[in-house]
Amino acid sequence: MTRHIRKVAVIGSGVMGSGIAAHLANVGIPSLLLDIVPRELTASEQAKGLTLNDKVVRNRLSSTAIQKLAKQKPAPLSSKAKASYIEAGNLEDDLNRLKEVDWIIEVVVENLAIKQQLFEKIDAVRNPGTIVTSNTSGISIEAMSEGRSEDFKAHFIGTHFFNPPRYLKLLEIIPTAKTNEEVLTFVKAFAEETLGKGVVEAKDTPNFIGNRIGTYGLLVTVREMLKGGYSVGEVDSVTGPLLGRPKSATFRTLDVVGLDTFLHVAKNVYDVVDGEEKEVFNPAPFMNDMAERGWLGSKSGQGFFLKQGKEILELNPETMEYEARKKLKAASVEQAKQAKKLSDKMKTLAYADDRAGQLIWSLLKPTLLYSAEKAYEIANDIQAIDEAMKWGFGWEQGPFETWDAIGVAKSVERMEAEGETVPTWVKDMLASGQETFYKDNGFYHEGGYSPKQVNEKIVHLKSLKPDNVVFKNSGASLLDIGDDVALLEFHSPNNSIGSDVVQMINKSIVEVEKNYKGLVITNQGKNFCVGANLMMILMEAQDDNFFELDLVVRQFQQAMANIRYSQKPVVTAPFGMTLGGGSEICLPSASIQASLETYMGLVEVGVGLIPGGGGNKELYLRNLEKSGGGDLQAVANKTFETIAMAKVATSAQEAKENGFLSERDGIVINGDFLIDRAKQEVAHLSAKGYRPPERTKIPVVGETGYGTLLLGAKTMKFGGMISDHDLKIAEKLAFVLAGGRVPKGTLVDEQYLLDLEREAFLSLVAEPKSQQRMQYMLTKGKPLRN
Repeated sequence: MTRHIRKVAVIGSGVMGSGIAAHLANVGIPSLLLDIVPRELTASEQAKGLTLNDKVVRNRLSSTAIQKLAKQKPAPLSSKAKASYIEAGNLEDDLNRLKEVDWIIEVVVENLAIKQQLFEKIDAVRNPGTIVTSNTSGISIEAMSEGRSEDFKAHFIGTHFFNPPRYLKLLEIIPTAKTNEEVLTFVKAFAEETLGKGVVEAKDTPNFIGNRIGTYGLLVTVREMLKGGYSVGEVDSVTGPLLGRPKSATFRTLDVVGLDTFLHVAKNVYDVVDGEEKEVFNPAPFMNDMAERGWLGSKSGQGFFLKQGKEILELNPETMEYEARKKLKAASVEQAKQAKKLSDKMKTLAYADDRAGQLIWSLLKPTLLYSAEKAYEIANDIQAIDEAMKWGFGWEQGPFETWDAIGVAKSVERMEAEGETVPTWVKDMLASGQETFYKDNGFYHEGGYSPKQVNEKIVHLKSLKPDNVVFKNSGASLLDIGDDVALLEFHSPNNSIGSDVVQMINKSIVEVEKNYKGLVITNQGKNFCVGANLMMILMEAQDDNFFELDLVVRQFQQAMANIRYSQKPVVTAPFGMTLGGGSEICLPSASIQASLETYMGLVEVGVGLIPGGGGNKELYLRNLEKSGGGDLQAVANKTFETIAMAKVATSAQEAKENGFLSERDGIVINGDFLIDRAKQEVAHLSAKGYRPPERTKIPVVGETGYGTLLLGAKTMKFGGMISDHDLKIAEKLAFVLAGGRVPKGTLVDEQYLLDLEREAFLSLVAEPKSQQRMQYMLTKGKPLRN
């Protein structure tokens, strides 16, 4: 049968329930958010003369949760306007409305009896065939479905969204013995394609995969810290990026998660296991002490760390007092920092004979052994375990990939020499002559290697062969990605734009016009592009090389024009930070296919400049297009405000609202599919007989509009809200957007606007205060307001 998810009911409006509803809204799916009916009035409701029978009171819990979404950080909604997709209700008045939905998601308190009672009510009203899932972090899915109808059981699955649902990729799906295979397949595909999730199938065991391994690893870290006499800060200094883990490492991660949440998850396993495993899942006494004191982490203002002014202090578990934060200093740490490959960093630390090496080995060894011991108890294969840890905990490599990195044979030999019991299946693998868990794009499974399960829509640029490289330089490469589509990949430091990248843009467009259907511009770094090479600009300015700078800006403007007027479609695929020049590369393209998590903005004002690569003109044109050629002053005002305030969109949806994306552009929910989607768009535009836009005259607001634009900036200056230099930048920007000293409505050509922009940019580069701002940004990583 063909299934569709047109509407969803989310039952439970807490942080997780409302977060799931928010993410559904992000992808355009309306939901009904239900919660219990309050049993007493608030003081505010009493003052208004409301009663317990009033709808506003009865829906209070879910209504309040929806209102809170707009204030939470990080933002659960990709745009505040998306809140309109969520409708508030309650479980008494609206239970029958479950017939309206295609999917019912239960997200109530983690109590089996309460969940079972709720499912009994749901079973009585749901339409046959409606999918029902329980979002739980560890309660048995089989137990929840006991006593339910056969149709309910066939359509029932456990889901474990990681919090916050918008940002964390992992979704664990846990079928029961009675779950219909077609339903399981559909939910997996829907979660991956529509919700943008990395889906892992887990077995119905306590804490499933991610939290089972992750919680074990964190508790082992606490145990070894206490045993070895390390401090909280020392542990965090070596258990972050040096091990391919997030910067938050161990204890900062616990502060973000919340100690109360972590202790609850640990208890899920503690209550059902025994022996040595039970002991590990019994948190150290000082952690329970912290919970009793309310030291839960970020949400309570203190946890393992406490910020006092600008200083961050660490907790001493023995004294329960806060002390200056320490870092673990050892030769192996310095050596690991110098290593370029993650595997080399890991090996350096794991086998070092110093305090850092002893700590890392004592953490890795039990975690790797535990992962192998529980592998087939909690998952179907090791790939699921590795992906769960990468998608749910932000590890660069899962436990079995980590094991490969440090050497399986070498580490097993050491483990056994230290009296450890290595799982039989791992020893069998080594005995058969196989020394890695992954080989030739397959993973070890049942005596051989099974091919990795990878969605065909996922493109890994690193896996492309040398033959795919058309040409390259130090800043970028042109790659052949098949089907007559080329891809321009940035690989300069921070994907910043320098002369090498500009040269490759121009060279690539010439090549594509001759031999390809079109060009995709993207990469698979941390961010799409953080802008122009600011260091180069500052150095040239300080050396008074303004002739050289003028040439550089002209070349960048010309490259952007080449993108706009390419005879073959150029599709940009931004993600992450897409700032300054990164946005300028996207704006003139035939189509932008942006990841939902794209943070787009023309931020040059923050370093004392204005956009210099055509960004002012391009954003103005997009706003003009959106207005349908309407009020020119309103278009200029919106463009001016966006650039002058250096607005950065918090999502691709917000980028659309800010004018950076138009109706011809697309938003891709699953970032893994970004290149494939961009490639499809190239093919689509080519098949339609793509033609570049015509070179037309542009209407501007002129001298009177210039005065209007400046009025707001001067008002802010008089109010003490901006500095003299801020006003000077605003004057330059307003002059460019207004089209200079011409009458309102004058039609000007693009080159005229580009010349105004370049002159303004170069004059600001020469300003000492702008140079101070650039210097401050380069050294401090944040804007200076001088």
